[in-house]
Amino acid sequence: MKLDIHNEVEGFIPPIQKLNQIISSLTKRPVELVITDADSIQAVNLQTRGINKATDVLSFPFIGKGKKSPLGSVMINVKAVEQKASELGHTQDEEFCLLFIHGVLHLLGYDHEVDNGEMRAKEKALIEQFHLPKSLIVRTES
Repeated sequence: MKLDIHNEVEGFIPPIQKLNQIISSLTKRPVELVITDADSIQAVNLQTRGINKATDVLSFPFIGKGKKSPLGSVMINVKAVEQKASELGHTQDEEFCLLFIHGVLHLLGYDHEVDNGEMRAKEKALIEQFHLPKSLIVRTES
């Protein structure tokens, strides 16, 4: 299986079929997906980035370069998914997919903080391909 899901949030069901479609369009390497809460992602954010606040998505690339080695891990905060979906008027599944795309693109080496719009362009293309609302990067640029 390309997507290895670890769901730490009781009662939350991710859009597995759509996530599998997304990951299949981007890589043949496996990706770990950790579905978590605000407190857990805040602790990881502090430990790994020195930032003591909850965030919506974190990505951790795998160091190995083998074709069968995992691409890395994406960690998504369900509380942020719920809040942003409600705020923007789209579904939680759509928001979850947007964050997943964002996280996987980081695993693939894209970095919107230093690139020349390549990550934004790739996100936009994937949003259109999977019929999703505006993404994190596109929202902040509008």
